[in-house]
Amino acid sequence: MSYMWNEFNIKTMRAETIVYRDGVYCPDLSTLENKPIDKKYDLPVHIIYVGEISGENNLSVNITCQDQQVVLSVNVKNKKPAFLNIFIKNTGKNSEIRGTVFLENNSELKYNCVAHHMCKNTAILIKNKLLAGKKSVSELSGVAIIDTNCPGCASDVGFVAMADEGAKIIFKPEQRISAEPLSAEHSAAIYRPSDFQIQYLRGAGLSGAEVDLAMKEAFMSE
Repeated sequence: MSYMWNEFNIKTMRAETIVYRDGVYCPDLSTLENKPIDKKYDLPVHIIYVGEISGENNLSVNITCQDQQVVLSVNVKNKKPAFLNIFIKNTGKNSEIRGTVFLENNSELKYNCVAHHMCKNTAILIKNKLLAGKKSVSELSGVAIIDTNCPGCASDVGFVAMADEGAKIIFKPEQRISAEPLSAEHSAAIYRPSDFQIQYLRGAGLSGAEVDLAMKEAFMSE
């Protein structure tokens, strides 16, 4: 699946795969069905969600087995108003899901990530990155839930955005922690290129438009 790197900057690996493109499950690119991960695999499970979205889109990730490593790679963009909901439930002791969600909004986008720890010693670590186009409107929500009697969990749902002129961004991070975690973090930040970075690229002969493109590509691939 080298095109995943060429088109979406997603690195593939030796893994069991669950692939979605433009919000649709792709059985020809997947080795697993889009259902709960209910058995332990020798390889990591790589969930890939890419393409262009519009309207309402939902991705559910349900880990019910122990000791399973899961990787989530999301890279989507929209030209029309869109909603994206990612629901993660981890009920598998010592199971971990970590990943990166790349969002490129050129219209109106509402994104919601729910990370629900339902067993002790589970991990859900999701980095969310937004590239907000000119005059776009983005609302990003994330909630980490650690249930009662589920100690020792590692939770991190973080947001960082790079905004173009006139873009509006609303962050809504939230935590609901009912047991002592191993770690529990959440964050929201706006990234802005430094004057030194801009001057360096202009000194290398790049035009203003080329500098903007280089900074956006660096932000998304960081």
